[in-house]
Amino acid sequence: MFEKFKKGESTEDTGMMEQEKPKFTAEQVKTPEKPAVSDSDIGIGDLINKRTKLEEAIDYVGLMIKNLKDKRTKLEKEIEDESVDIKILKEKLVKVSEYIEEENQGIRDLSNKRSTVEREADEVGVLINNLRNRLANIDSVVESEANKVKTIKDSRPEA
Repeated sequence: MFEKFKKGESTEDTGMMEQEKPKFTAEQVKTPEKPAVSDSDIGIGDLINKRTKLEEAIDYVGLMIKNLKDKRTKLEKEIEDESVDIKILKEKLVKVSEYIEEENQGIRDLSNKRSTVEREADEVGVLINNLRNRLANIDSVVESEANKVKTIKDSRPEA
């Protein structure tokens, strides 16, 4: 497009002007509504449109980046919230585990106490049986002696 000007650089200024004078007709000169070189002839309008589209694309990409940053920030907050919730749950579970361990220890203590009481009850049962047997022996001795006294009384003459 600018090659005709490049060619003219090697010639003198006056020669260049004569060679490159545009030839206008009377009709072309009379119509000033249309300039000889329009924006679209050299592509400025297209460049402006492309620049506008690129700016819109950059704005769109910027908006996408902002949305991604917002989403990332939101996810980070959600993850932090979940982390806090999990820590709280973990603390609760540790407390529940401690409670269960305390209860298990209490049950073991009760079981040991029950075993001790059972052994003592068995010992008391054995003592009771021994005393019952002794009382039965004493009762039989007393009954035997009562029978002997009765026999002696019955064998005596009445006076």
